[in-house]
Amino acid sequence: MTSCDTIIVGAGSAGCVLANRLTADGKRKVLLLEAGPRDTNPWIHVPLGYGKLFADKRVNWSYESEPEPHCQGRRIFTPRGKVLGGSSSINGLVYIRGQREDFDEWGVPGWDYAGLLPYFIRAEDQSRGANAWHGTGGPFAVSDLPDRHEMCDAFIAAAEANGIPRNDDFNGATQEGAGYYQANTRNGRRVSTAVGYLRPAEKRANLEVQVEALATRVLFEGRRAVGVEYRQGGAVKTARAREVILAGGAFNSPQLLQLSGVGPAPLLARHGIPVVHDLPEVGANLNDHFYVRTFWRCTRPITLNDDMASLWRQAKIGLQYLLTRRGPLTVSAGYAAAFTRTRPELTRPDAQFYFINFSVARRGGVLDPFSGFTCSMSQLRAESRGHVRIASADPQAPPAILYNYLDTENDRRVMVEGLKKLRRLVNTPPFAQYVAEERAPGPAVQSDDEWLDFCRATGETVYHPTSTCRMGTDAASVVDPQLRVRGIDGLRVIDASIMPAVVSGNTNAAVVAIAEKGADLVCGA
Repeated sequence: MTSCDTIIVGAGSAGCVLANRLTADGKRKVLLLEAGPRDTNPWIHVPLGYGKLFADKRVNWSYESEPEPHCQGRRIFTPRGKVLGGSSSINGLVYIRGQREDFDEWGVPGWDYAGLLPYFIRAEDQSRGANAWHGTGGPFAVSDLPDRHEMCDAFIAAAEANGIPRNDDFNGATQEGAGYYQANTRNGRRVSTAVGYLRPAEKRANLEVQVEALATRVLFEGRRAVGVEYRQGGAVKTARAREVILAGGAFNSPQLLQLSGVGPAPLLARHGIPVVHDLPEVGANLNDHFYVRTFWRCTRPITLNDDMASLWRQAKIGLQYLLTRRGPLTVSAGYAAAFTRTRPELTRPDAQFYFINFSVARRGGVLDPFSGFTCSMSQLRAESRGHVRIASADPQAPPAILYNYLDTENDRRVMVEGLKKLRRLVNTPPFAQYVAEERAPGPAVQSDDEWLDFCRATGETVYHPTSTCRMGTDAASVVDPQLRVRGIDGLRVIDASIMPAVVSGNTNAAVVAIAEKGADLVCGA
């Protein structure tokens, strides 16, 4: 299409939802642009295959942050999906919505939890059936992991012994508690938004999908967006539309706005980009979950490390998956979890614990050569804010990303208290029977300062960046409650970047709900 009604830039978690919903009535001509390829890599569709995609630049932007000032100047590796389905095609598949208060505290009319719950429900195909919190028949499959594990059961029991109640539904009446994760799978296969939403929509004549098409700038006539310029196959192409929707996520949407002349005027001038609209908060307010892992040697050879150390067991796992769609290959990035309060006076959880039945020194690397497991922790509502800024006027150059983790005293306190509580949990029966050795940080780390040093030396992103095109009712916000870019006509942003603050937990479910609601706003529903 060289001319259409709507251009969607980015076929990721939000873009695939939008492409489906906006073409459903057959009336609107939509062009969907994706910088990456089609999702044909077989590891995309195997749940545990995310480990194979962690640094695969064929389907992954593989960004790095700027040197982080509170993390010993380290650059934080940052994978993001560059493929149909975006990060929903390469993520850990964990389905978490967040807490009711997260959305209520955004303070934007229509975007509280009551306003978003119908969209969570509409999106879902919940394997447990429908109730007040969940739906069935939607495009986005949500399922229990097909297999239980004795270490997960022990982790949950140890959490209960530490005053964390059992919770079999983190997305129901309350998030607080310990239990098994649910994942975006169906019959042992990943259900990305490309699988759930885009596949059915691609059968429609009014949708055109162009892959390996890198959007280079939004085209304007005055302050009205009229199309998109993009590169594909070595050629520069243009397409015109009545409305342009950016769905590139927390990094690529602000990057494209800035490349197009919408953003902080001094930054644009520094890179020789003519200013279409001076909008200082484009790329500001980056909000993410900081994540720290602890590693443990297991007393028994029952971890994934042991499975993968044996060629016979590898063959057995592969055959089990092929024949039954069960076994270790169906496990998501988290197996069991606990959402808990780091201080008793808090009214809701501020920390997320993850149990994973394998250990690896470097994420995306080779499993450790011993029986091992990982217990990790992230802060649910970080106060620290960073930014995303273009580093060049070249659209192919990666943006400059600064997370600014651990910038506030509260963030530092939550991480330290949370990790101390996690250590107590791991050493509590019945889970304690599986502990042969604390490998990292090791028993020598005891004081708060030592724990904080460990965080600074090892902490990373857990891939939940948000808020760089903040939605709000105030004049400084990037988009209004209709998700329209302030000061510009015919241009919206609909993705994780519009969240005023990161939600409590994994973000993909919330992005899908945002896109569902955003589609209704575009259609005037």
